[in-house]
Amino acid sequence: MNGSIHIRARGSGPPVLFLHGFPTSGRLWDGVVENMADRFTCLTMDLPGLGRTAPSANGFRDLHAIASAVEEARLRRGIEQWHIAAHDAGCAVAVHYAHRYPRSTGSLALLTPSMFPDLKPFCLFEVLRKPIVGELLAPLINLLFWTVAMPAALDHRKEWTSAVHDFRAPFHGFRGSWRLMSLMRWGSPAEVLAKIPLLLAELRTPALVFHGSRDPVVPETFARRVLGLLPGSELVLLNSGHFLPLNEAQSVTMELLRFFAAHPAAKPRN
Repeated sequence: MNGSIHIRARGSGPPVLFLHGFPTSGRLWDGVVENMADRFTCLTMDLPGLGRTAPSANGFRDLHAIASAVEEARLRRGIEQWHIAAHDAGCAVAVHYAHRYPRSTGSLALLTPSMFPDLKPFCLFEVLRKPIVGELLAPLINLLFWTVAMPAALDHRKEWTSAVHDFRAPFHGFRGSWRLMSLMRWGSPAEVLAKIPLLLAELRTPALVFHGSRDPVVPETFARRVLGLLPGSELVLLNSGHFLPLNEAQSVTMELLRFFAAHPAAKPRN
């Protein structure tokens, strides 16, 4: 993967890597980081083409390449092992990473894991994925998503205005709509996510799974499938929509603190 991944670090203590999904950024985790920074070193990563990380040639088609870039970031920072918390498409990156680098992964938290091969992309994004139609409607879809769909998903809460501005930044301007279209054409879920069930079944990493009961995008069956495939995983159901780290920051924080305390990461070697 060309270029480097942008990471923000805050706090002190055992390290936790936070991964986001489409089309957000590391700032999705602002509320959780605010609550956890007095106990953990919180590292929020912007994935390719999102936030402050430049797009990569293959985007999200090559999850192994993204996992390798995440590992390079760990090595550069001299981290022995970190917990990983991921949301939405970031869960697919987290699972690939934990499978490929099990000794680097302390435990996993998977929030609204939209990572199975039968995933149905959000309706507006599905339009962008269609040739010709996507090109023609990209400006309208871009406008509708950021001015209607995203505020509704966040219950129109004004405290997240700054974070949403960061999410939208790569998609501003004349070319922004087509950048969003290009990002959403990340490939067929049946192909890109085909290995996820097998990887989950082979993981031995402790995992905590979250799902929002009012999520219009990811079905609860996805979360329960993770439980069935990943031995010893736990499920937390919250009365929320899709963006759990923003809408339910306090509840997510409490569950993460409990889970990470029960599954501490390896201490650094002297």
